[in-house]
Amino acid sequence: MNETGPEGSHGNPAPITGRHSSSDEEFLVESHGAVTVLTLNRPQVRNALNGNVIAGIGATVLAAEQDPAIRALVLTAAGAKAFCSGMDLRAFAGGEDVGFSDTPQNRAFQRLTRGTVAVPVIGAANGTAVGGGLELLLGCDLIVAADTAKFGLPEVQRGLFPGGGGTYIAERIPLGIALQLTLTGDYFTAARGYEIGLFNAVTPADQVLDTAIAFAERIAANGPLGVAACKELVRLSVTDPGKAAERLRHWQGVVFASADAEEGAMAFMEKREPVWQGK
Repeated sequence: MNETGPEGSHGNPAPITGRHSSSDEEFLVESHGAVTVLTLNRPQVRNALNGNVIAGIGATVLAAEQDPAIRALVLTAAGAKAFCSGMDLRAFAGGEDVGFSDTPQNRAFQRLTRGTVAVPVIGAANGTAVGGGLELLLGCDLIVAADTAKFGLPEVQRGLFPGGGGTYIAERIPLGIALQLTLTGDYFTAARGYEIGLFNAVTPADQVLDTAIAFAERIAANGPLGVAACKELVRLSVTDPGKAAERLRHWQGVVFASADAEEGAMAFMEKREPVWQGK
């Protein structure tokens, strides 16, 4: 399938600037200017989510939200076989906290799965994502998928249902298709995901991360207040139109009277790149 989305090649990743793991390096955090890239690094277990990784994802989200220099977050995974297989059942069976306790990190992770993180999040699915792995992607604002990857919410085939956010998939695709995918549990290809509007781009696996970073950099180059308003209001227009109207009034007062709005107009007239302050 032909690639769709922004072009861009970034060569080797930037040096790792932080890790939220002890010594096992179960996930990595890298800096690409205004973009943070978080890589799930448990390919031997299909990047399953244990307590350490969930807490680390949450900590990375909190750090991104608290640092005005970070304008976007990219979520990807190591290895070629899987993006994420969901919860690590061995960790769960062993009594490990896998995101259920009430900690700041777990709450941030849960906000990520519901799409309410303050910074834009781009999912870079380098491999197959089913069940909880697909649910993790559904929390991202944009999704780039490898053309060889497969996806699905097969929980009903095991007597369960996608209780980690998969039932919200109708926020992103037509209701009839959402019901088909959740009621049958059938797997689908990346090409089909793009066709139904679930994915923003489908590329060869070795181009997934570059494409996701290119999306993130395009977003990060825009006015941060305007981006924050769009991220919240566009989602609310689907999930809670009444609240969207209320928040629209709020954002109108904040954004259109901001220093960034003035800077954007001046930069346009002076034919230069704007310098955003986020206020």
